[in-house]
Amino acid sequence: MEENGSETNASSSSSDGYTKVEIDNKMEEIFSEFGFEFYPMKIGWYNNVVLKCFHLQHPPDTLAYLILSTPAMFDLCFKPFIYEGKYQGIIDPIDECIDEKFKEAIKAFPNTKVSKLHDYEIDMRSRRPKLLVQTAAHISGAAFYYQKHLITNPPWPDSQKVFGTCVHPKYGGWMGLRGLIVFENIACPDLEVRDPVDCIPTDEKRIELLDRLNKNWEDWTFRDIIAPQIKYSEEQKRYFATLPRDRKELITAMLQQR
Repeated sequence: MEENGSETNASSSSSDGYTKVEIDNKMEEIFSEFGFEFYPMKIGWYNNVVLKCFHLQHPPDTLAYLILSTPAMFDLCFKPFIYEGKYQGIIDPIDECIDEKFKEAIKAFPNTKVSKLHDYEIDMRSRRPKLLVQTAAHISGAAFYYQKHLITNPPWPDSQKVFGTCVHPKYGGWMGLRGLIVFENIACPDLEVRDPVDCIPTDEKRIELLDRLNKNWEDWTFRDIIAPQIKYSEEQKRYFATLPRDRKELITAMLQQR
């Protein structure tokens, strides 16, 4: 389903024959049953809050969807992907699995131009990320992006780099921001902004969140800054705690224990 609650009857305009309702229905079919959520947004919302060097080169009303993986994705999408022998060993197994879903979404709309942008993609000329995915998550209403500048009296020196993180009202930090699906020829001028849920409203808890993240992100306690309704299974935790170069051994074990 369309998870962020924006108006599902928001009008879209294109010469390609797809309405937003039709797109939402197909996106639900592709993503929702496999442990993903999708959140509609306009490219202009994103470009309005990022530096010009990060702008996405599409008109402001262009329709896009932020894709988020929930804890259920591991069992509903990733493990079947491995068991069915689809992993080719080209990139990280999770990334390859999610890329297949993104390609499936592109193929589902043959009469319009659809592109994908993953969270890990880098512009080789500038060495900058192609997408500031946490910003996209915030402006789409998917998850609140907590940053140093949102704290009234931050305890860190002005010169200290403090990384921020997104928190989902249902999953806390136990989710993954995977990228954008962009409908390049479809405009949705009437799409309404949906603010993300601010589930950590006090400065005290925001400071605690950023301290947990920046001082010891590997213990994952920042993910539990709120009580999540669902979190990663022990098998999933073990997978993501393993260095990417060593994950192929876990894949082999997964297949043997099936």
